[in-house]
Amino acid sequence: MFTGIIETLGTVSHLKKDQSNLHISIKSSISKELKIDQSVAHNGVCLTVVATADDEHTVTAIEETLQKSNIGDLAIGDLVNLERCMQMNGRLDGHIVQGHVDQTAICKKLEEVNGSWVFTFEYDASKGNLTVEKGSVCVNGISLTVVNSGKNFFSVAIIPYTYEHTNLQNIKVGDTINLEFDIIGKYVAKMMGK
Repeated sequence: MFTGIIETLGTVSHLKKDQSNLHISIKSSISKELKIDQSVAHNGVCLTVVATADDEHTVTAIEETLQKSNIGDLAIGDLVNLERCMQMNGRLDGHIVQGHVDQTAICKKLEEVNGSWVFTFEYDASKGNLTVEKGSVCVNGISLTVVNSGKNFFSVAIIPYTYEHTNLQNIKVGDTINLEFDIIGKYVAKMMGK
């Protein structure tokens, strides 16, 4: 389980295709502290560390992960949001995040508003997912509050700290991001038959 509070940014250093799998090596300030078999969220996708070396770690994404997330779009040099799993005695500063991406969305609008940024994302509503104003949503692994919500879109407001310390700084109109919708909202929607 994760909180959606990004610990650090990593940089993709190597990509290796292996049949339908993709091995991704990432350099980061936490890589040297990781161990094999540890779960780490990469842009909101929970992936298992399979190798470590100095300031670099490697994870493997399977075909399903590559189809349901933006992990397969990564290129060498890309920034990746990283978060280690939550410790049971830690604070839940964001919201409950499983690291299971529900679907992707496209950035449709980006506005700078008096020192902050408003991102608008559009997603395929036919998959049954939804957002609510003032509710939580996880974008590329970042726990965010929805400020505007429609049938197939939502907006989030980003403060300078979040912008500077996550890969939102590189997102532009037309880019694909990972979405994990609020787990409580998903259960409520299922119970209500929506």
